[in-house]
Amino acid sequence: MNSYLLIPFLPLAAFLINILFGRKYLKENSHWVSILAVAGSWIVSVITLPDVLSGKVINEDLYSWIVSGEFKVSVGFLIDQLTAVMLIVVTTCSTLIHIYSVGYMQGDKGYYRFFAYLSLFTFCMLMLVMANNFLQLYFGWEGVGLCSYFLIGYYFDKKSASDAGKKAFI
Repeated sequence: MNSYLLIPFLPLAAFLINILFGRKYLKENSHWVSILAVAGSWIVSVITLPDVLSGKVINEDLYSWIVSGEFKVSVGFLIDQLTAVMLIVVTTCSTLIHIYSVGYMQGDKGYYRFFAYLSLFTFCMLMLVMANNFLQLYFGWEGVGLCSYFLIGYYFDKKSASDAGKKAFI
């Protein structure tokens, strides 16, 4: 397995772990899963950067999603120089936001859910940045919008928060 695949899939794994096991098992420690996953993505991004800056371009299809005659849509990743720099920016900001959120969300009843949403947001942003076709880029964009809705409307029991979440999604 190529190590660059860990960049988007570590935050996705953190989302799944927190959503599935956060309430019952992780509770107030769910932030560790998310922070370690996003920091791991940052480390792999930093490791990937020198190769890409030296001129190597990674453009790899993982699998064909839709094939109809000559029409083909694949799921894959493109990492060129611009993408590599954006990966550093996204994973750095996301790691810092995750760390800050530990203190900000302390004692919240849905602590695990917040970190799950934040990890999913990071995954979607990385999918948007690393997409090697427009359809995948679109799904990343829509995922970022959906996660923005989840995060802005996190306190869904407050009318103002749920209204703001709806506005962000639309």
